[in-house]
Amino acid sequence: MGDSDGGSGAAHGARSQDETTGDSGDSPADAEHAERSGFFGRIFEALSPAEEPPATGLNEMQSQPNGMLNLRRMRVEDVAIPTADIVAVPDSITRDELVQVFRDSGMTRIPVYDGTLDTPRGFVHLKDFALNHGFNGGEAELDLDAMLRPLLFVPPSMPIGVLLAKMQTERRHMALVIDEYGGVDGLLTIEDLIEQVVGEIEDEHDTDEDQSWVKEKPGCYSALAKTPLDEFEAEIGQSLTDHDEVDEEEIDTLGGLVFMLSGRVPARGEVVLHPDGPEFEVIDADPRRIKRLRVRLPQSET
Repeated sequence: MGDSDGGSGAAHGARSQDETTGDSGDSPADAEHAERSGFFGRIFEALSPAEEPPATGLNEMQSQPNGMLNLRRMRVEDVAIPTADIVAVPDSITRDELVQVFRDSGMTRIPVYDGTLDTPRGFVHLKDFALNHGFNGGEAELDLDAMLRPLLFVPPSMPIGVLLAKMQTERRHMALVIDEYGGVDGLLTIEDLIEQVVGEIEDEHDTDEDQSWVKEKPGCYSALAKTPLDEFEAEIGQSLTDHDEVDEEEIDTLGGLVFMLSGRVPARGEVVLHPDGPEFEVIDADPRRIKRLRVRLPQSET
């Protein structure tokens, strides 16, 4: 996918899809998939228009599984990952930097953009990268263009059942949500859509939403920026706010502490030092906020 696929071109494609969503269930491709057996066959059968209008009584509605109802009633904008939470990389990224993003994010598919996220070029798959460079990057020069896979561009108003059928038909696993001005407004994967039917799918990279931090090794933690300070202080047995440079009345989270210490939103990869010794490495952030940190305690504290 070249640069021309992003921006206004993406918006035009998304609008065209939005205008035709009412007929997408009748397309030959969708009909073929609806006839398939198994999990997706049942999904597409549920999405196919009935020959006669279905009954609207309460018992009829209650007989349909909630997941199938979600496919009919929910739209892309209801389940898309917000732009601020998208992990993406510029097409100028180096091999070592890309390795680090894969490791830190735990993602296997990462969007690639030219200049800004509003000019997407495609996405890179960890499998393609590993086949060309090995899991540690190798020595070969990074040829990102050769590894780019195409993205789908969809409008916020598209029903998620229609998008799921489209992703299956076109064998795409990732879609960007494009607003009316051609800007990127969110991201979805096929896993996000399937979770609306069967519930949340957990893998080895997922963390419990109630688990704000993970102890990677003695004295080293991976923590969400929204981790409450008092809870983390209790975990490490050390106060992080008992210092003249820290106004504990103004902050409640680890991210707030790091922002106060640096005086700005630090960039990904930046290390912020605490006056009492702990180091905060920014693992994930965007220009507006810190998302994830790696906390290293002084050796004397471990």
